[in-house]
Amino acid sequence: MLTFSLAALVLIMIPGPDQALITKSALTGGRRAGLLTTLGGVLGLAVHATAAAAGLSALLLASATAFTAMKIVGAVYLVWMGVQTLRAAARARREGAAEEPVERSSLSGRTALRQGFLSNALNPKIALFFVTFLPQFLDPHAAAPWARALLLSLVFAVLYLAWFTLYVGAVDRLGRWLRRPKVKRGIERVTGVLLIGFAVRLATAHQG
Repeated sequence: MLTFSLAALVLIMIPGPDQALITKSALTGGRRAGLLTTLGGVLGLAVHATAAAAGLSALLLASATAFTAMKIVGAVYLVWMGVQTLRAAARARREGAAEEPVERSSLSGRTALRQGFLSNALNPKIALFFVTFLPQFLDPHAAAPWARALLLSLVFAVLYLAWFTLYVGAVDRLGRWLRRPKVKRGIERVTGVLLIGFAVRLATAHQG
C-alpha cells in the first residue's frame, strides 16, 4: 500500500490537463471554483475506477473503435477549453486592462464541477492507467481482487483530492499577484497552449 501510494502521488503531481484546468478555475473563480473542479476530477476518476474494477475498461481498451471515439471526444473537449482560454487572454490584452489585480469573474459551481468531471471522464488514458497500473498491486489469487482494486482506486482518489486541495490553496494565497492582468494573461496563454498540447497527445495516443 505504501509503494502504491508513493507511486500514485508522483503520478498525480506530474503536470497534466487536470492541473491546467484547476489552475484556470482557481484564478477565475477563486478557491471554491478550484475545489469544485478538483471534486469533478475525482468523480471523473471514479467512473474509470469503477469501470476498471468491473472489467469494463478492459473491454473499452480492447475495442479500437470505442477507444478512438472516446479519445477524439476528449481531445475535442480539451481543444475547446484551450481555445476559450486563449481567447480570454487575447480579449483581456485588447481591452488594455490596468496593472491592478483584476477581480475574480463569476464561474458557477456547476460549470467548475462539470469541467473537472469531463476532463477525466472523457480521457481514455485514465482508463488505460487503471487497467495497467492497478493490477501491479493486486493479488490475482485473492478471493475478491475487484474489492482490492476499488480500495486502491479510493486511495488514489483521496491522494488526488488532498494534493489538489493544497494546490488550490497555494494558488488562492498567491491570487492577488497571479491575477495581475499581465501575469493572468501569461498564465492563460500558457494554460491554453498546454490544454491544446494535451489534446494532441490524447488524440495520438495508442491503445497499447
